[in-house]
Amino acid sequence: QVQLVESGGGLVQAGGSLRLSCAASGRTSGNYAMGWFRQAPGKERDFVAAISWSGGTTRYADSVKGRFTISRDNAKNTVYLQMNSLNPEDTAVYYCAASNGVVADFRPLPNWGQGTQVTVSS
Repeated sequence: QVQLVESGGGLVQAGGSLRLSCAASGRTSGNYAMGWFRQAPGKERDFVAAISWSGGTTRYADSVKGRFTISRDNAKNTVYLQMNSLNPEDTAVYYCAASNGVVADFRPLPNWGQGTQVTVSS
């Protein structure tokens, strides 16, 4: 299994930026696609973005398209989420996930990290 640890969350004003990181350890040789999800209080966990093993294919939720960028560094076993033009609706706990599948139909493996809190003030 692959273990995931998210970091980089915090409190930011509307319009600001944050960069989240997700470090993978354990069985990282599986050529996983990676993704980011988020969960706001009282809501379901929603898909945010995903990236293929090679980094050549990405996909975004409509709500973050043009503002967020997912990337990865396979040498460091790390995936990133650059978040710009943040607004209060982006407030949530952000989780990364691995998948054996494809970006177009990203289905996360059941082992989630602890998440990182992002709070955007108005």
